[in-house]
Amino acid sequence: MTEVGTVSRPLRVAILGSGPAGFYTADNLLRQHGAAVEIDLFDRLPTPYGLVRAGVAPDHPRIKIVTRIYDKIAANPNVHFYGNVEYGKHVGLDDLKTHYHQIVFATGAASDRQLDIPGIGLIGSHSATEFVAWYNGHPDYRDRVFDLSHEQAAVIGVGNVAIDVARILCRTADELRDTDIADHALSQLAESNIKDVFIIGRRGPAQAAFTIPEITELGELADADITALPQEVDPANGIDAQTLNRATARKVELLKGFSERKGTGKSRKLTLRFLVSPVELLSDRSGQVRGMRLVRNVLYKTEAGSMRSHPTDQYEELPLGLVFRSIGYRGVPIADVPFNEEWGVIHNQKGRVVDPKTREHMVGLYAVGWIKRGPIGVIGTNKSDAVETVDCMVEDLRTEAVLQPLHSDTQSTAEMIRQKQPDRVTYDDWLRIDEFEVSRGEAQGRPRVKFTSVEEMLALLGRRG
Repeated sequence: MTEVGTVSRPLRVAILGSGPAGFYTADNLLRQHGAAVEIDLFDRLPTPYGLVRAGVAPDHPRIKIVTRIYDKIAANPNVHFYGNVEYGKHVGLDDLKTHYHQIVFATGAASDRQLDIPGIGLIGSHSATEFVAWYNGHPDYRDRVFDLSHEQAAVIGVGNVAIDVARILCRTADELRDTDIADHALSQLAESNIKDVFIIGRRGPAQAAFTIPEITELGELADADITALPQEVDPANGIDAQTLNRATARKVELLKGFSERKGTGKSRKLTLRFLVSPVELLSDRSGQVRGMRLVRNVLYKTEAGSMRSHPTDQYEELPLGLVFRSIGYRGVPIADVPFNEEWGVIHNQKGRVVDPKTREHMVGLYAVGWIKRGPIGVIGTNKSDAVETVDCMVEDLRTEAVLQPLHSDTQSTAEMIRQKQPDRVTYDDWLRIDEFEVSRGEAQGRPRVKFTSVEEMLALLGRRG
């Protein structure tokens, strides 16, 4: 039999997920010299790009330019896109094993980490994940309701996503109108009554995960003053300034500067809090959030040298009507694939999916991106991560440790997918959707006006939906 990876018998690869991790995996596979590869990229939505479309803040358009690279990858004749095809619903693992030599899971981290405190399930308590997806026009979240009639809101967490949420809450309608924010979110944020936004961090400013560009941007909002409590950003407060690297020292310096700012009378105020942890969300009689109980923390150094927080006996209450938790994303289990519930990732070794009992590689199965390593890093981190997984895939190809599909030709696969999901969406279909969104945006002086409904997209394509 002809060797797999040759022109007459190309290596057939299915990649589940068309976000950055999926595209970088495809790109690395195509760059393998001496190996003929055919790749099918799947996504459960009709649209590609993953969190670049549904997670990157609408007021950060430069980050989205990376999609031009993904378009070039998708234009390769050996790459096919199957949008609106959901793993576990339209196709299963057995289907894929029948048509591919290798299967890569690049499904990301679609859920969020939970915060186990009393009152977390109250009305007005939400995850940042759903809010971000809502204002970015993700079809699954377009009908979520966020009551913006309250005057006080808090974001629990000090990563870049928390900063994004706080910034969007503080933006004016005019600032947001020039972006690709979802129309439904734009109209509701334009009527927002939010006056005070608090960002809550359990450790100190030196341990905050947000980056310098993100925090600098908060100080440049058109109609929101920014401040911090001097005692909570004091460099002497549990921080050895001499041991800080340049970036962290700059962060602390910026935050200290915010604490010294005087209010300018802007209509909103954003307050950065550190060394406090929520211990309870307080409820009114209707089950609505009315406040947050905080405990003050002190920092201590572990034996490993990291800084941890420890609660004191000092408490305070913060009046609130809206709370967003932003303490990390989390992967969700995938049918027929071993999943580490504690870590929220697929069981794997350098990208090879492994049986947790035997620790042996499950032939032909791989993971990449957040579902492989957890929700850490930025978009570019997926490049090196994809290289590691692809190196394992190439090594397994060379040793012939691949699946042996019964049907490994593109026509058989295309027919299988057509039968399983008649409303599949090709990349050419996506380009039509993209063109229409951009055209609608141009008419309004915006980058694009997004479709936020799968049915609307399919209707544009002449599908039944």
